[in-house]
Amino acid sequence: MSTNVPPAPVRLMARLLPIPAGAGLARMLFERNVLVYRRGWVAFVSGFLEPVFYLFSLGIGLGALIGSVNYGGQLVPYASFVAPAMLATSAMNGVVFDMVFMLFFKLRYNKIYESVLNTPLGVRDIAIGESAWALVRSTIYATSFLIIATIAGFVHSWWALLAVPVAVLIGFACGSLAMAGTTWMRTHQDFDYLNLVLMPLFLLSATFYPLSTYPPSVQWLVQLSPLYHGVTLERDLMLGYIHPGLFVHAAVLALVGLLGLAIASRRLEKLLLS
Repeated sequence: MSTNVPPAPVRLMARLLPIPAGAGLARMLFERNVLVYRRGWVAFVSGFLEPVFYLFSLGIGLGALIGSVNYGGQLVPYASFVAPAMLATSAMNGVVFDMVFMLFFKLRYNKIYESVLNTPLGVRDIAIGESAWALVRSTIYATSFLIIATIAGFVHSWWALLAVPVAVLIGFACGSLAMAGTTWMRTHQDFDYLNLVLMPLFLLSATFYPLSTYPPSVQWLVQLSPLYHGVTLERDLMLGYIHPGLFVHAAVLALVGLLGLAIASRRLEKLLLS
C-alpha cells in the first residue's frame, strides 16, 4: 500500500470539514497537516496547556481571595468567570500557532506552497486548507478545555454546549487575521510583534475583569478586540446569561473572519503568483 495515502480516520475527518463547494482540493492540504502532526503531538498539546494553567492558578488560587464577581446582575464565582475566557483563549491559541509560525516557515523557508501550486491546487485552496486545519485544532482545544471546566464545576448552564461552535467562530476570526498578518512578516525577528498583539488581547479583552471595571475611555478600545467578543459569548453561554446581544458578538466575529480571509487570500496571491 502506498505510504502517501492517509489513514481512514484522516480521510473521514477531511470529508466532514465544512469546506465550501468547489474547494475540495483544499482537503488534500488539510490531510497533509494531519499527517505531519502525528509526529508533532508535543507542539500540538503545548498550545492547550497554557490556558489550563491560567485557569487553575488564577481562577482557583486567586479566586479564593477575590470570591465572587458581579456579572449580568448576579454574583459569579471568580473561577467560573475566568473559565470561559480561558476557553476563548485556548481557541485563539489553537489557530495562531499554525497561522503564524507554521505558515511563515512554509511560506518563507520551506517553500512548500510553490510546490503546491505546481499541482491542481490554487491559492484559494491553500488559504482554505490551512484555515480548515487551524479550525480543527482550535475545536479540539476548546472541546478538551470545556470537558475540564465541566468536571471542575465551572459550567453553570446547558447553553455551554454551544461553546464549542463559538470557539470555531473565534478561531476563524483570530486565525484569518493571523494568516493575513503573517503574509507581511519578512524574517523570524518579526515574531516579536506577535507578542505585542497577543498580550494586550489576552489581558485587555475582559478576560479577568468585567468590562464595567475598565475606565470609560478604555472600554471602547476593549470592544475592538475580537477576543473580547469571543470571551463575552463563551462567558454568557457557560453562565446561562442569554440575550439578543449574543448575535451581535457572533456577527462581529464572522465579519472579522471573512475580512481577514479576504486579505490573506489577496496577499498570498501577490506573494505566490507575482
